[in-house]
Amino acid sequence: MSIARLTDTELSDLLTRHPDWQLRADGLALERTFKFTDFNEAFGFMTRVALYADKADHHPEWFNVYNRVEITLTTHDAGGISGRDAAMVEWLAGVAA
Repeated sequence: MSIARLTDTELSDLLTRHPDWQLRADGLALERTFKFTDFNEAFGFMTRVALYADKADHHPEWFNVYNRVEITLTTHDAGGISGRDAAMVEWLAGVAA
């Protein structure tokens, strides 16, 4: 199954709606750092994301230290940013609000 990358216009629109996300220097991924009160809150967030990611069959790259969670989204099968990444960004906007 081939997964299409977002067009430049779709990507621009997504980043306009979600300015906390940054385009990685190579243009192939989205990055964001989430900060929480403590480790427990960060871990709870990661658990909710893991459950969503498993159902969506789209798993983020992430890194956690204490109250900080860094997430990178890319679709390897698309060779860049796809609708799957956009859907996760939209979902995360509701979870991390």
